[in-house]
Amino acid sequence: MPDVTINGAEGRLEGKFAPASAGDRAPIALLLHPHPQHGGTMHNKVVYTLNLAFQKAGFSTLRFNFRGVGRSQGSYGRGEGELQDAASALDWIQQNLPNSRGCWIAGFSFGAWIGMQLLMRRPEIDRFIAVAPPANIFDFSFLAPCPSSGLIVQGDKDEIVPEESVLKLSEKLAKQKDIVVDFRVIKGANHFFADRLDKLDAMVAEYAASALPTMRDAAPAPPVMAPPPPPQPERKPPAISLPPDAPSRAEAKKAAAAKAKPKAAAPKAAVKKAAPKAKR
Repeated sequence: MPDVTINGAEGRLEGKFAPASAGDRAPIALLLHPHPQHGGTMHNKVVYTLNLAFQKAGFSTLRFNFRGVGRSQGSYGRGEGELQDAASALDWIQQNLPNSRGCWIAGFSFGAWIGMQLLMRRPEIDRFIAVAPPANIFDFSFLAPCPSSGLIVQGDKDEIVPEESVLKLSEKLAKQKDIVVDFRVIKGANHFFADRLDKLDAMVAEYAASALPTMRDAAPAPPVMAPPPPPQPERKPPAISLPPDAPSRAEAKKAAAAKAKPKAAAPKAAVKKAAPKAKR
């Protein structure tokens, strides 16, 4: 998994890129980590689990550190700066994989909040996955309407984000026309899904793999070509039969030339002059 450097608004951002084995046509997924001021990094166990789940589903993935985290330059931007970082990271992966047939965004906790904001600003994002979105801490009212369908995952033992607040957010998004929000609860999972990461892995991988065929910009099926028509036999011009007394080509040509030749003018008759009369 190669290390990459992304040019952000406040300097370089540290990231890790995992290309799919299917090549540059594979869909892409951008992964966002939890709060930078509470120990959130791209190496977070939940983010790493999301990364593995997307790779199993055939995605190319990019995870990175927000400004001020790890080797990323800058300092905490109160959400606005982190949104700029996410936009820069999305630009990077799209520029490097311009032929990808789909674009997803996934975030955990604070990263889910940033990801949903980016979803509202970038129409090319097809789907979202929000893990433990902090609906009780941050304002999600900007999702009006939510532009894409997606998956929300929550633990029923979450000690930071109550299940009720996330359920309310999910129900609000699900009321919108043509939007399908799949809300799933992992039993016994706390905010960091301790001892439940395997269930999170399987759930995200299954959802991502099942949703790919229905994405709006999935690769179209190749056109069915009609078989070429069978070869036609060569047609010869019909033979022209001439009567037995018909002239030959040379004779006919000579007769036509003689007919077209203008006739010589007939000589004028001689006029006799009268003899002059004798003078008297």
